[in-house]
Amino acid sequence: MKRLLLLLLLCAQGLVAQVQFEAKVSKTTLGLNERLRVDFTMNGDGDNFTPPSFEGFRVVGGPSQQVSQSWVNGRSSFQKAYSYFLLPLQKGTLVLRQATVEINGQVYKTNPIKITVTNAVDLPKDPYNAPQVSANDAIHLVAEVSKANPYVNEPITVVYKLYFGNIVIKNQRSLNNPKYNDFWSQNIEIKQIVTEEGVYNGQRCNVAVLKKVVLYPQKSGKLEIEPLSIDFDLQLPTNRRDFFGRPYLVDDNKRVTAGAKTINVKPLPENGKPADFSGAVGKFNFKVTPSKTNLKNGESLDLKVAVSGTGNLKLFDIPKPVVPNSLEMYDPVHKENVSTPLSGMNGEISDTYTIITQFKGKYPIKPMSFSYFDLGSNSYKTITSPEIMVNVLDGPGAPEANDVAANTGVSKVKVSANEQFHFIALKTGLVSAKRKDFLGSGLFYTLLFAPLLIIPIVVVLRKKKEAIDGDVVGNRIRQSNKLAKKYLSEAKKQTGNKELFYIALEKSLHNFLKAKLHIETSEMSKDRIREILSDKNAQSQTINDFIQLTESCEFARYAPSSSVSIQQDYEKAVSIISELEKQLSS
Repeated sequence: MKRLLLLLLLCAQGLVAQVQFEAKVSKTTLGLNERLRVDFTMNGDGDNFTPPSFEGFRVVGGPSQQVSQSWVNGRSSFQKAYSYFLLPLQKGTLVLRQATVEINGQVYKTNPIKITVTNAVDLPKDPYNAPQVSANDAIHLVAEVSKANPYVNEPITVVYKLYFGNIVIKNQRSLNNPKYNDFWSQNIEIKQIVTEEGVYNGQRCNVAVLKKVVLYPQKSGKLEIEPLSIDFDLQLPTNRRDFFGRPYLVDDNKRVTAGAKTINVKPLPENGKPADFSGAVGKFNFKVTPSKTNLKNGESLDLKVAVSGTGNLKLFDIPKPVVPNSLEMYDPVHKENVSTPLSGMNGEISDTYTIITQFKGKYPIKPMSFSYFDLGSNSYKTITSPEIMVNVLDGPGAPEANDVAANTGVSKVKVSANEQFHFIALKTGLVSAKRKDFLGSGLFYTLLFAPLLIIPIVVVLRKKKEAIDGDVVGNRIRQSNKLAKKYLSEAKKQTGNKELFYIALEKSLHNFLKAKLHIETSEMSKDRIREILSDKNAQSQTINDFIQLTESCEFARYAPSSSVSIQQDYEKAVSIISELEKQLSS
């Protein structure tokens, strides 16, 4: 019996040892332009096969599956394989990591394989199957910059053009998108790529515009525009012809890069710069318009301060009006009606203030000035609005009229001699009153027991207030949500209009950063925001969510979206601002 058990055990071990699962490669050293074949083979019918991630490679073929089974001298053999064709993405030493498969309830893994990738090599070609043109000569990507020496905040355009010959482009993948550091950027939507005839290096070819972007440099000096890299799958014509004389096509791959561009940005001149200059560059008009100037006591007026024209409309602050103390002015409602074509931003931005009157009289709103740098004349220009006189027709006179008139220019309230004592009543109207004892009356008992009833109410309210005050986390959350909704109030009003909603959402995010971090709009590059928030101990995930939301605002204006996605973006913005407020306040 023992011998029989030992024999069965040895047979079982032999069966287990027979299971094989391994990875085989066509070569371990290859050029950057060569393809690698990988076969994952097993001698059992495995399930749940999981390939590796192929990090550093791009799968250009597969997976394909082959199964073979044979009988020789009464013994069966089985083999199953999964095959892939890979194209390396970079030079150096790459690792094919483990693949897994389940055979007979047991999980098996392959061994990692190191692959060395060298520079591109010359491949032997069949003269009949060889392409008529080289992929290196057939396709080129060029970045055309409108101006290489602009001023700070002067718009420049970058147009990425693809020049190609008689080839077929099957697919394209963007590998490296420029980040445009130290620039305010706006992508111009290209609804449909159009191919036209063009010339490259004196040769006629096809040309297509792939990408357009408007840039506003935010600082002076030499700034670099990062390169754009795109990977293309191509089909090149060969020397072989079909029955109708058409050339056969061969597949190829080509990566093209629009090289980095260096822009030498000039600073704005200091000579003649006005004291109130806030960074406006372009050609603008400036208007201050009241909704009305004659009104009654307690009525309100809307004062609209607007800047319109062409220039960096989103990158400077509008002047704030100065009103007399007797007028109550509320925080403005900011609106932007700005479009960004290839020539740069144009439109109008405005702040509308609600002003409420309190006393009768005349109240001047001082003239306001707006300064900008005119690119046409390369000089600073200042526009000054006229003084606005607000006339309150009725209501009580302003207190301390002499001081008010001296400080604010408000006219004194004059009272005629005949009306000085008009408020004194000259006649009396006495009414006889019957005596009634207070002691024992209803009022007496009400006043007697009222404190006893009030004491429990006061105790309950006090405990509730202490509980609320003690809830530090809850108070912080409520305060954060209140602050977020304050900044996002304008965006919420525009939820019915996609473009206006995302413009308002982007502006509210910038205003929040300006208020919390005390930075100007010109400093709001992504790297600068990330650096400052990190210094303020904000969490990296929250920072990434904030930056991702600001980036998506630009694309969402043109991408199709539903009311549901707009509401989700609004709620996401409330959550991110609330989280930042809590983290920056802790």
